[in-house]
Amino acid sequence: MARTVLVTGAASGIGAAIAEAFEGEGYRVFRVDLRALPGEDAFQADLSDPEEVARVAGWALARGGVDVLVNNAGFQHVAPIEDFPLEVWQRMLGVMLTAPFLLTKAFLPRMKEKGWGRIINIGSIHSQVASPYKAGYVSAKHGLLGLTKVTALEAGPYGVTANLICPAYVRTPLVKGQVADQAKNLGIPEAEVIERVMLEPAAIKRLVEPQEVARLALYLASDAAQSITGACIPMDLGWTAR
Repeated sequence: MARTVLVTGAASGIGAAIAEAFEGEGYRVFRVDLRALPGEDAFQADLSDPEEVARVAGWALARGGVDVLVNNAGFQHVAPIEDFPLEVWQRMLGVMLTAPFLLTKAFLPRMKEKGWGRIINIGSIHSQVASPYKAGYVSAKHGLLGLTKVTALEAGPYGVTANLICPAYVRTPLVKGQVADQAKNLGIPEAEVIERVMLEPAAIKRLVEPQEVARLALYLASDAAQSITGACIPMDLGWTAR
């Protein structure tokens, strides 16, 4: 019987690549996104709202549950701390930290009962290091690393692993959308943002492709990765080698 994976933020970017990769390997894929997606295995939800997160969990459990949970949904807001809106801060932590906690809480008991499960959280280099003007995103991604480690310790005895994929800048709409904000905050032309901000600390001077992240997620979901848990796995082009 095919295993089932639930992917949040599945409409585009990393989430879409992960959903497509798992589907290509024969998984049943539940796609969750703020935007409406076609198909009976898709659910539209605002993950900043705990009640909607609960509806996502109930919907998936009613369809047989989830073997692999991929917490990927997220968004970016770039602003100095003194200008960072509280409502944006709260929404960011809701989508990128509270929702993964609630979905893990909902699906972990059945994974434990089955003696097998995978929780794959999509972090960032900003799970380990910080950048200016990204207080909400960096805080959420650091918190997601902590949640991943705790989950790994609690779930390990039951055959369930939890890991965090930590890529550098990925070629996604989220990354493209912050170029203008970074240019404004730093006072440089947009054309210089990718080279001077996103790639300057990297040893490999390119963006990560979404399909690269998807292939690592597939590996972490495999039986070959059963000894890997509690890890922040870098795909950072050498960012953190310094």
